[in-house]
Amino acid sequence: MSLYRSLSARVDGEVRCDEGSLAAYAHDSSNYRQTPSVVVVPRTVQAGAEAVRVCHEYRAPVHSRGGGTSLAGQCCNEGVVIDWSKYCTRLLSVDGERALVEPGVCLDDLNAQLADRRLMVGPKPATHDTCTIGGMIGNNSCGASAQAYGKMADSVIRLEVLTYDGLRMWVGETSEEEYEHILALGGRRAEIYRAMRRLRDENLALIRTRYPRIPRRVSGYNLDSLLPENGLNVARALVGSESTLVTVLHAEIRLFPVPRFQSLAVLGYPDIATAGDMVPEIVKYRPLALEGLDHELMDLARIEHTAGQDVLDRLPEGSGWLMARFGGDTREEADERARRLIGEARGAHTTYLDDPAEEERVWRVREAGLGVTAYPPDNPDTHEGWEDAAVPPERLGDYLRDFQALLNRFGYHNSSLYGHFGQGCVHTRIPFDLDDPDGVAKYRRFVEEAAHLVASYGGSLSGEHGDGQSRGELLPIMFGSEVVGLFGVFKRIWDPEGRMNPGKIVNPYRLDENLDHLDYHPAEPMTSFDYPRDHHRFTHAAARCVGVGNCRSTSGGVMCPSYRVTREEKHSTRGRARILMEMMRGETVTGGWRSKAVYEALDLCLSCKGCRGECPVHVDMATYKAEFLSHHYRGRPRPAAHYSMGWLPLWARIAALAPGAVNALTHTPGLSGLVRLAGGVDRHRELPRFATERFTDWFRDRPERPPGEGDPVVLWPDTFTDNFRPGAAVAATRLLETYGYRVEVPPVPLCCGLTWISTGQLATARRVLRRTVAALAPRLRRGVPVVGLEPSCAAVLRSDAPELLSGDPDVELLARQTRSLSEMLLDRVPVAPLPGTGVRALAQPHCHQHAIWGFDADAGLLERAGIQAEVLDVGCCGLAGNFGFERGHHEISTGVAELGLWPAVRAADEGTRILADGFSCRTQIESGTPAKPVHLAELLAEVLLRSPPAPTRREEERALSRVRP
Repeated sequence: MSLYRSLSARVDGEVRCDEGSLAAYAHDSSNYRQTPSVVVVPRTVQAGAEAVRVCHEYRAPVHSRGGGTSLAGQCCNEGVVIDWSKYCTRLLSVDGERALVEPGVCLDDLNAQLADRRLMVGPKPATHDTCTIGGMIGNNSCGASAQAYGKMADSVIRLEVLTYDGLRMWVGETSEEEYEHILALGGRRAEIYRAMRRLRDENLALIRTRYPRIPRRVSGYNLDSLLPENGLNVARALVGSESTLVTVLHAEIRLFPVPRFQSLAVLGYPDIATAGDMVPEIVKYRPLALEGLDHELMDLARIEHTAGQDVLDRLPEGSGWLMARFGGDTREEADERARRLIGEARGAHTTYLDDPAEEERVWRVREAGLGVTAYPPDNPDTHEGWEDAAVPPERLGDYLRDFQALLNRFGYHNSSLYGHFGQGCVHTRIPFDLDDPDGVAKYRRFVEEAAHLVASYGGSLSGEHGDGQSRGELLPIMFGSEVVGLFGVFKRIWDPEGRMNPGKIVNPYRLDENLDHLDYHPAEPMTSFDYPRDHHRFTHAAARCVGVGNCRSTSGGVMCPSYRVTREEKHSTRGRARILMEMMRGETVTGGWRSKAVYEALDLCLSCKGCRGECPVHVDMATYKAEFLSHHYRGRPRPAAHYSMGWLPLWARIAALAPGAVNALTHTPGLSGLVRLAGGVDRHRELPRFATERFTDWFRDRPERPPGEGDPVVLWPDTFTDNFRPGAAVAATRLLETYGYRVEVPPVPLCCGLTWISTGQLATARRVLRRTVAALAPRLRRGVPVVGLEPSCAAVLRSDAPELLSGDPDVELLARQTRSLSEMLLDRVPVAPLPGTGVRALAQPHCHQHAIWGFDADAGLLERAGIQAEVLDVGCCGLAGNFGFERGHHEISTGVAELGLWPAVRAADEGTRILADGFSCRTQIESGTPAKPVHLAELLAEVLLRSPPAPTRREEERALSRVRP
């Protein structure tokens, strides 16, 4: 029986060897790529242990994986990969300040469960919303909070581990009595402990003298944890072993009280090295975290809009900054600690932030470092490979000068330097050329010299991300060959067959082996989109993902809706991006544009564009999906939904001739089912009703035409507003005219092409857009703005159109001059007197708006109008245009809604207005709650113009039912 069949038969879980799964797991967040043979997703810890036993029987290599965000190559290897992050995610118990957890629990999710007890896990890496406790144990994770709480090794109390040959046991600190008891019992456990004790006792001097005494030594095995003065702590010796020794099944970890209040002091210096010089002085003030960042990072944050100008303006003068975060039991205590530092700081410009929201926005600039530095505009792409070395904090300034000189000598300019300066850890991404052999040879020479430089400072090759493949080969430079020899002995004690994550730390792969981009030179396909941020190359776009994994977060923000429901790697933005890259490579994923694996991965993409706005490197999976579908179906019949919903603007125009008859056809029992079947619509979905009068007809025929005064604007009559919810456009017209605009509507029916784009019918979309641009061109050239009411359509005009019709100056004008209603009214609506109107609203921002231009203008306008609004941060509505209507998507669509939107709307206080500009959002809200959502235009007209609200769909239905024969 094959390994795959045995795993499938014996493991309670998902066992896969399909192209898509293997492609998704061939990568982590490093420069490396290795395709596994089988992926196992166990449903229980016991099932995961059984998977290891099966692997042992077949002598198959095995390694564990959590969030898959490792930067040194720990999480990609051949053999079997066990992903614990989908099911093995429980917090089992809390006892005082101790927690017992399964290895796959996400750090942020765990902290959320501990919040009621005001406890938290100490270490907090930048990937806190996606990393798992098991992965943090594997890498000995740190993060900014390690300044106060130490590395993960300092939090681990006990571990339940499983060896490759089947021994399952709990390990921790070992007293002399316990040690003797273990030996007395005999067996494999006694053999391991006896061998560890011998290794320690025969090499005490070597272990005590060759380990750097710095706070951020992550490289190598923690043999120093076995020393007598450290209590023969086997658990801590295994932390940071990167799945090369054991499989972690459970962990008992220490918890810490959550600081009740925090404050932030920012200090500016002439350059980053001078900032490094000041670290020893500032550490004396005992901050919770002390982070450094340079002008390169801040400039990129400004360009990439990671931080708003208001945030950047709060930074003190300088080109290198230190951010010191303090905590306290009271607001006064936290503030006083920050003020004391600012008052006593020497040679620094300072800023003190006392607004928690503002503090968080500034802090996020530092956390976004990896993302904003990956693809610097007008400069080469950057890579990891030497991104987290650590030196003694008291020598940090001099190290930064020497390291910058090394970068300059190799011609690696514009490399940002930032990191956990309070502990001497420096992050950077460097423009290594890993696409050709000469560039790789230069990369090797650089990291070898960099390793010698760090060793000369008594530092560690890794201060956070571990060794994996990128630094395993360099460990003799840091530790010497004798200590590295001890690592080999330690490996053989635990894994004598060498099958646990082979090639990492011990007997490592070469650092220039298995490189992801070295053999990635696929032919460039002809595409419909232009991909301007990717050098106009789809192959670059497909390889854009750097693996940070923000798309795997389970709360807050927008992306990735389908991942949040399925918890499937291949249904995350990262998983889809990796599969697309493998499609272009043509090895693991075969079939090119006709690939079934790629189609399956993209099928559950909602095209919400959340990734375009929230992915640190702005992967735009909605665009990639549209491109793929256009190639996938070229010359072939399409699904029925592509003809029904993809061509909705045409059908809507026809339906406008007799909307009552069409509504009767689509809502009569029996007939409606046939219509849904023919159109590829899910049987659970109710078809929307066409309005009895379109907005464009109302606008043309209305008797009360205002005089031709005011600034002209074109009100865009999108298909959804015009044909289904015209009340929003009527309200917008009255608002715009009231506040000084002259409203115009295109004289002929036009469309943005959204429905054709989302279904991958890009040739048609381009024709539709060309016609639209040609009709609007005279107004555009006169500077007339176009006001969009449907966010998804406005996003097409602002973003998709210039990428589909690249180089057309009128298209560029359209993109620049398309505005939202709130952007047009924000400066014209007077500020309402306090205390406001008394109207409360719960606002659901549309995903496309969130990604392309944001909700700030809407929030500002609501405040000016005196409406007290709560802006939801619960993710996508789940309907997402045609996605939620398509047959087979209903379960995912409603699952997304149940994650956040529906519960939030149901919990809203009575009388709270539900605000949603997107037609899809309003339709989804109505389908799962009793709420009657309105468009911003309708709510503003009701409040500012005292216009009665338009009838809701359900009210219209009740009225229609009363007059039907």
